[in-house]
Amino acid sequence: MDTRASRSLPARILPGAGRVARQAVRRLVMLVVLLAGVFAAVELLPGDAAGATSDRGVTAADLADRRAALGLDRPVAERFWDWMTGLPVGDLGTTARGQHVTDVLAGPFPNTLLLGTLALALSTAGALALGGWATLRPGGRVDRAVDALSTAAFALPEFVVSVGLLLLLSQWTGWLPAVTLTGPDGRPESWTMIVLPLLSLAVPQIGWNTRIVRGALADQAALPHVQAAVLDGLARRRILSHHMLPGALPAIAVGIATSAGMLLGGTVVVETLFNYPGIGAILAGAITDRDTPLVAGVVAAAGAAISLLLLLADLVRTTTLREERR
Repeated sequence: MDTRASRSLPARILPGAGRVARQAVRRLVMLVVLLAGVFAAVELLPGDAAGATSDRGVTAADLADRRAALGLDRPVAERFWDWMTGLPVGDLGTTARGQHVTDVLAGPFPNTLLLGTLALALSTAGALALGGWATLRPGGRVDRAVDALSTAAFALPEFVVSVGLLLLLSQWTGWLPAVTLTGPDGRPESWTMIVLPLLSLAVPQIGWNTRIVRGALADQAALPHVQAAVLDGLARRRILSHHMLPGALPAIAVGIATSAGMLLGGTVVVETLFNYPGIGAILAGAITDRDTPLVAGVVAAAGAAISLLLLLADLVRTTTLREERR
């Protein structure tokens, strides 16, 4: 048995695994810091959960009792620590209105996750198609048009895209419903009600990811093995799919994972505008109520989803780079 070969496999795998593990720990620390910032930010807002969720005309004594019941008379650092100790077992605390945060998020969060996943899939497919199409004709009219359109799409906020799509596809043509009606199960009544929110989220991210794909493929086009494939007379599509795209995957994966964070950020505006039953309305109401556990619960759920996608992007990047070095 070749001992050198037997040692080479762990030597190739362990450094990549260690790098991914360090990235995961770093992102976990960043999430904890973010959650601490959420507690501090809500604490700095005027008013508190006791006053925001109490009936009008409540006495000062009753308000003080409610603050004590909610634990608002304790230091914010102590409340944050208590909340964090329940996080590993899935306990996100209790809202200011006496509901478990996990119960409040159980219905809306899957709706947001569905909308975000569809938007991410659509933006990824659109970016790969447009970026690849432009790469096949570098410097030509298609390349220039894709560059201009992707820049314009990314520059438009979700609110502007939403209003434009509402006017075009709902008000003027009547093709799609303008608002989302919720069925008894808490889901949209019809798939057509998802289309406008989906497009509103996906269009800016198609612009972002198209630029990422185009740039990554352009970097690959300058490499010697790609130039050799061109000189050998291989078909452009084969060069794109077999010689350029595999090497561009790490950069594309990171761009897509970053896009997921932007998508979840845009859902607050889009869901509110289209009355979509997701965490956007939950988050807006929680901020109004100064409900720190609920705000932190939304951030924790969204942060966990984004961190998972970033971890998958790290795995793709590490695996691809390891294969290139062999």
